[in-house]
Amino acid sequence: MENYSIEPHAFVLGCSAIGAGLAMIAGIGPGIGQGYAAGKGAEAVGRQPEARSTVTSTMLLGCAVAESTGIYGLVVAMILMFANPFIGQVPN
Repeated sequence: MENYSIEPHAFVLGCSAIGAGLAMIAGIGPGIGQGYAAGKGAEAVGRQPEARSTVTSTMLLGCAVAESTGIYGLVVAMILMFANPFIGQVPN
Protein backbone atom coordinates (compact mmCIF):
# COMPACT_ATOMS: atom_id res chain seq x y z
CA MET A 1 0.00 0.00 0.00
CA GLU A 2 1.37 3.36 -1.03
CA ASN A 3 1.33 6.43 1.18
CA TYR A 4 0.18 9.57 -0.64
CA SER A 5 0.69 13.01 0.80
CA ILE A 6 -0.70 16.36 -0.24
CA GLU A 7 1.51 19.40 -0.32
CA PRO A 8 0.28 22.15 2.03
CA HIS A 9 0.20 24.71 -0.79
CA ALA A 10 -2.07 22.49 -2.91
CA PHE A 11 -4.28 21.73 0.07
CA VAL A 12 -4.84 25.42 0.81
CA LEU A 13 -5.62 26.13 -2.86
CA GLY A 14 -8.11 23.25 -2.96
CA CYS A 15 -9.84 24.36 0.23
CA SER A 16 -9.99 27.93 -1.09
CA ALA A 17 -11.65 26.72 -4.29
CA ILE A 18 -14.23 24.76 -2.27
CA GLY A 19 -14.86 27.83 -0.10
CA ALA A 20 -15.31 30.00 -3.19
CA GLY A 21 -17.86 27.55 -4.54
CA LEU A 22 -19.75 27.56 -1.26
CA ALA A 23 -19.69 31.36 -1.22
CA MET A 24 -21.32 31.42 -4.64
CA ILE A 25 -24.26 29.42 -3.28
CA ALA A 26 -25.20 32.78 -1.74
CA GLY A 27 -26.36 33.78 -5.23
CA ILE A 28 -29.36 31.44 -4.99
CA GLY A 29 -31.12 33.43 -2.27
CA PRO A 30 -31.19 36.78 -4.06
CA GLY A 31 -32.47 35.14 -7.23
CA ILE A 32 -35.36 33.53 -5.40
CA GLY A 33 -36.08 36.69 -3.42
CA GLN A 34 -36.07 38.96 -6.44
CA GLY A 35 -38.35 36.64 -8.38
CA TYR A 36 -40.75 36.49 -5.47
CA ALA A 37 -40.69 40.29 -5.08
CA ALA A 38 -41.30 40.86 -8.79
CA GLY A 39 -44.23 38.45 -8.74
CA LYS A 40 -45.80 40.10 -5.72
CA GLY A 41 -45.17 43.53 -7.24
CA ALA A 42 -46.97 42.48 -10.42
CA GLU A 43 -49.88 41.20 -8.32
CA ALA A 44 -50.07 44.48 -6.41
CA VAL A 45 -50.05 46.55 -9.61
CA GLY A 46 -52.75 44.28 -11.04
CA ARG A 47 -54.94 44.92 -8.01
CA GLN A 48 -54.23 48.67 -7.72
CA PRO A 49 -52.93 50.13 -11.00
CA GLU A 50 -52.94 53.67 -9.55
CA ALA A 51 -50.22 52.66 -7.03
CA ARG A 52 -47.85 51.47 -9.77
CA SER A 53 -45.05 53.98 -9.10
CA THR A 54 -45.02 53.37 -5.34
CA VAL A 55 -45.06 49.59 -5.74
CA THR A 56 -42.35 49.67 -8.40
CA SER A 57 -39.99 51.88 -6.39
CA THR A 58 -40.45 49.79 -3.24
CA MET A 59 -39.90 46.58 -5.21
CA LEU A 60 -36.72 47.92 -6.82
CA LEU A 61 -35.35 49.02 -3.45
CA GLY A 62 -36.04 45.57 -2.00
CA CYS A 63 -34.37 43.88 -4.97
CA ALA A 64 -31.28 46.08 -4.57
CA VAL A 65 -30.99 45.14 -0.89
CA ALA A 66 -31.45 41.44 -1.73
CA GLU A 67 -28.81 41.60 -4.47
CA SER A 68 -26.20 42.92 -2.02
CA THR A 69 -26.08 39.43 -0.44
CA GLY A 70 -25.15 37.89 -3.79
CA ILE A 71 -22.54 40.56 -4.41
CA TYR A 72 -20.95 39.89 -1.00
CA GLY A 73 -20.76 36.19 -1.88
CA LEU A 74 -19.12 37.06 -5.20
CA VAL A 75 -16.56 39.31 -3.49
CA VAL A 76 -15.67 36.56 -0.99
CA ALA A 77 -15.29 34.04 -3.82
CA MET A 78 -13.06 36.40 -5.83
CA ILE A 79 -10.86 37.05 -2.80
CA LEU A 80 -10.49 33.32 -2.13
CA MET A 81 -9.68 32.53 -5.75
CA PHE A 82 -7.41 35.41 -6.73
CA ALA A 83 -6.13 37.27 -3.65
CA ASN A 84 -6.04 34.13 -1.44
CA PRO A 85 -5.05 35.45 1.99
CA PHE A 86 -4.29 31.96 3.30
CA ILE A 87 -1.32 31.20 1.01
CA GLY A 88 0.97 33.32 3.21
CA GLN A 89 0.16 31.09 6.18
CA VAL A 90 1.49 27.91 4.52
CA PRO A 91 4.87 26.76 5.86
CA ASN A 92 7.59 26.13 3.29
